[in-house]
Amino acid sequence: MAGNKLISLAEAVRRFTWDGMQYASGAALPVGSDAVVFGRELLRHGRRDLHAVFHCNTQQLNLLAAAGAVTKAECGFSGLEVFGFANGLRRAVESGALALEDYSNFAMALRLMGGALNWPFVPATVNIGSDIQDRSAFAPGEHPAHGKIPTVTDPFTGRPVGAFSPLAPDLAAIHVTLADPQGNAIMLGTEWSRFELSRAAKRVVLVADAIVDTACMRQFPNLVRIPDIVVEAVVHWPFAAWPQGSPGMYDVDEEHMRLMNKLLATEEGTAQYRRDFVESYDDLDGYLALIGAAKRAALSATETAFLLDPYRRWILTADAVAALQAQGGAA
Repeated sequence: MAGNKLISLAEAVRRFTWDGMQYASGAALPVGSDAVVFGRELLRHGRRDLHAVFHCNTQQLNLLAAAGAVTKAECGFSGLEVFGFANGLRRAVESGALALEDYSNFAMALRLMGGALNWPFVPATVNIGSDIQDRSAFAPGEHPAHGKIPTVTDPFTGRPVGAFSPLAPDLAAIHVTLADPQGNAIMLGTEWSRFELSRAAKRVVLVADAIVDTACMRQFPNLVRIPDIVVEAVVHWPFAAWPQGSPGMYDVDEEHMRLMNKLLATEEGTAQYRRDFVESYDDLDGYLALIGAAKRAALSATETAFLLDPYRRWILTADAVAALQAQGGAA
């Protein structure tokens, strides 16, 4: 198939990631669509010293921080909503292993938009006159932190405004509900800034719960929020957001969310979590077996399943996806 970008998860991490890179994900809600499995694979490949950019913290950043893979992070919200504060992220920040730069959610969206539009800076009228502007984890000894959100003059009115630095991560691993082999994607549920992130990042890897025939994208062109032209590769990985949820596909695994956050609170618990839920599978089949057939069935019996109904006729079988991936020469 012309333009076939399907590759394996392991190949995506080998090809597009490196130690010390600026890595972005987590553009949806802290309990929603995020490519959590990509973070697991980063750990499986031993990636270190990452500079993470997450619109909202998720269990992916919680895990990467707990495991010591991230030394810098920027995000607009650091909790896990009803599941409490992110214990792995908290532990990394409190120990000094990770510098966490704080912005508001709106500020993160603006900075991603600035990166997408290739702006030199983003005029800021939010976060001004607060500790978000005056305090910087990247310059802890400087107060006020003039380099975080510096003041510039509006050339039209002469009034002072702030200036955000735009975000242009080296790589964005973006979870999507549906993707075709060429890299066109449809997202169900809350989008947040995945649209802007896909344009801001230097490279984009889609991690899709399901692969569809391109005829699906042609049927709903107005819903294709991420087009193939900005995408380097597509990874097919059902339950890629687990233990978080994917609207239309599966609900949040509340039991595992609590277990995960509890274990990440300590070094010993993190080592146990990595052993049991990161290093314990070799491929997609092993990953799905780790979650368990009964658990997957229960999570898939979601009240939002109707959202997927217009697209079901185009979803490719696992065998068809495997054949396409083989044609693409993926590892």
